[in-house]
Amino acid sequence: MFSIPAINWGLTAILLLSGAYYLMRAARGRHLTDRANSSLHALMNGIMAAMVWNLAPSTMLAQIAVLAGAALWFVLQAVARPEFRILCDGSQDRLKCIYHSLTMAAAAVMIAMMGLATTQHDSPAAMPTPHTHHSMAAASPSAASAAMDHSPALALLLTVLFGTAAVFFAVRWLGYQKNGTSHRRAAASRRSGRAEHGLEAIGAAVMALMFASMSA
Repeated sequence: MFSIPAINWGLTAILLLSGAYYLMRAARGRHLTDRANSSLHALMNGIMAAMVWNLAPSTMLAQIAVLAGAALWFVLQAVARPEFRILCDGSQDRLKCIYHSLTMAAAAVMIAMMGLATTQHDSPAAMPTPHTHHSMAAASPSAASAAMDHSPALALLLTVLFGTAAVFFAVRWLGYQKNGTSHRRAAASRRSGRAEHGLEAIGAAVMALMFASMSA
């Protein structure tokens, strides 16, 4: 994704470590929904780590389908009626589920954008073709090229969105750092919240950086 290997390796390490943390949370989750949500986050981190190196492009449609399904799953949790509520049982939790749905959808969009970029790069439009087949050979690349015309603007918008989210979660993380407590149960809750906001800040920063590479 980036021309500097150190950045690619750094992003890969961050994504794999985050994915491992979510897998640990999934294993320790008390409820099926908690385990499912953490597993989906771990899967998304793994997919994005592969995306950094443009691995497994043949499974692009499957990856998009899985991430789109995950986005829908978080939306359903956010809009579920109170009597059917599984996890998002408050306004803050509901907003959190909506944000997680957005991250899953954004990851799917990122894969689609990379697929379009690869299609345009590998397009036979610039290769010499027989005159009789010229119009047919140029039709498909022109469609990919038209779609790519809008990709930098969308990538820039998502860069700003996730950059803002990274700053927001970083501020929340710093707030948890400053507000200590002596109560054991409250302290455990704050540690969990601090770790969650730290992960969200790192994840949003990685998303912003990856989209920034596509907006150039």
